[in-house]
Order: sequence, then C-alpha cells, then structure tokens
Amino acid sequence: MQFPYPRKTSSPNSPFPPSRSSYPRRRSLRSLAPYLLGGVALIWLIVHLLSRSNSNSTTAINFRPPGTPEVVIVTTLDPSLSPTYRANLITNRRDYAARHGYTTFFPNTTDYDLMPHIPNSWSTIPALRHAMTLFPHTPWLFYLTSTALIMNPALPLSTQILDPKVLEAKMITDRPVVPPDSVIKTFSHLRPERVDLILTQDKEGLAGGSLLVRSGEWAKFFLDAWYDPLYRSYNFQKAEGHALEHIVQWHGTILAKLALVPQRTLNSYTRETGATGTEDRYQEGDFIANFHGCQRDTSRNCEEEMGPLMIRWRELRDQERR
Repeated sequence: MQFPYPRKTSSPNSPFPPSRSSYPRRRSLRSLAPYLLGGVALIWLIVHLLSRSNSNSTTAINFRPPGTPEVVIVTTLDPSLSPTYRANLITNRRDYAARHGYTTFFPNTTDYDLMPHIPNSWSTIPALRHAMTLFPHTPWLFYLTSTALIMNPALPLSTQILDPKVLEAKMITDRPVVPPDSVIKTFSHLRPERVDLILTQDKEGLAGGSLLVRSGEWAKFFLDAWYDPLYRSYNFQKAEGHALEHIVQWHGTILAKLALVPQRTLNSYTRETGATGTEDRYQEGDFIANFHGCQRDTSRNCEEEMGPLMIRWRELRDQERR
C-alpha cells in the first residue's frame, strides 16, 4: 500500500550524509559550561559581598558611640549682648541639656566669614553646619534664637516632638507654606519617619527662630542650599528668613522633608504682633517663650523682656528640685 506521507516510524532517505561538524561544536559548548557556571557564581558572590558592604556602611553611618547626645542645642550669640543676657541664655540651655542628656553649642555670630553688609543673623546656617562637624554622630540639631528661652525644661524633645507617633499627630498637612494663600503647600501624605526639618509658622511665614534639623547628608545639602551666595547677596527683607521660605517653596527636595507643627509646640511668641495672634501667644506650660521682634523694634528692649521670664524660669526650676 502506498502512503502519501512517510510513516512516523519511517526514516526518510536523505540524499546528504549526516554532517559531523555539529559534534565538535557540542563538545566545545560542554567544555565551556563549567566556566560559564563559574562566571555566574563569581558575579553572584561579588553582588552579595557588595550588598553586605553597603549594609555595613549604612550601619556605620547610623552608629552612635556610647555617650553621644541625641540633640545638640545651637544658639548664636552676638558680641553686642550684655554679659548678663548672654549668661542667662547659656544657663537656660545648659540646664535643659543636662536634664535630658543633650549638649549645647554657643558660637559667636562673628565666628564665620559672612559676606560684607549682610545681617549677622545669617550666621545661623554656618553655625548649624559647624555643629554637625563637632558632633557627627548626634542625630538632631536644635537651633534656638537668642531671643527665646526654654520655659518648660521638663519636656524632652523626644516626647514633645521627635517621636514619630507624636510628630505624626502634630504635623500640619496641606497648609500653605507662606500664609495665607501660597500655592505651595505642605505634603499631605508625608510619613514622620521621612521628616528631616521641623519648624513652625507665624502669621507672616515660616518662623525659623526655633527649628529642628536631622543631621546627615540631606542636612548638608539643605544648609548649603540655604547659605547659597546668591541668596546672601540678594537683599531679602528678612534676610535668611525669606531665603528659607524661598527654597522651601521652590525646591521640592526640601519641601518633601518639611513638617510644620503648631506654633506653641516649638515657638510661642510672648507678644501679639502682626506676626502672631492671641491663640499663638506664650502661655505658662509652653515649651518655648520667644520675645520675637525685640531686636528689630527700637521701642522694645530684649533684656527687659527676658527679665521676668528668666525669674519665672528659675522659680519653676527650683520647684522641681524640691
């Protein structure tokens, strides 16, 4: 019987003899297999070692030697301050730092090579950078202006604001950075663990007289951007304050790390001015009392405004010690 196609079991007769050139090729591939497997194993080993090295580097960066303070309190002191005023500020900060295992840093405003004809208040920024160098393992920098006192020394920053759960509850989200109608607003879904800059607002804008910065590479970038010579040479009405508002609004990498908190959490003003309302004025029990504006207003005297507050601070301190 004839079949139109060969059976499956049939072997068609080929007019060409089987080629033997494929045999050496197969042999060569087999001989290369161990080398290929060895190469893959070597690549895996290198990747594994590099990942462990990066992990160890991260651990080294986050490593805190025993006795390292969690916070360094930075206050710049102008040489024009009276010895009494200066001593009161130092005593106030050192007492608070000693209670909670923090440390302090008091550079002079003249310690840094500022550009000619710019306010000494710009020294805030290199002072923070200086503190990072002196205390490289300290995780937080707390800048507090020389027109403010810590009035509730029993409150550690960890429970007042730095604990992620506390910070999350206090963060003001979706708020114009510069009130009342800036189109740039704080992020609405920022996780507290990702926050590297904490400060407050008053009625006019960001209130940089009391702020917290997490030390690290981002802080270096932030401080360098804030201290840019272009901003220092630009005649901002409020000097570094307006420069801060500018970079927060126009640099997404800074806005993405910012948390605003209620003013009385970190920066209560002692007087009702155009920058603050009655609800934001200092009340006993608040963490900070800031006699904001006393340096710029010729009708006010910072030392006189500090006097009653310093007396009350000593009374509260002595009550706790009994």
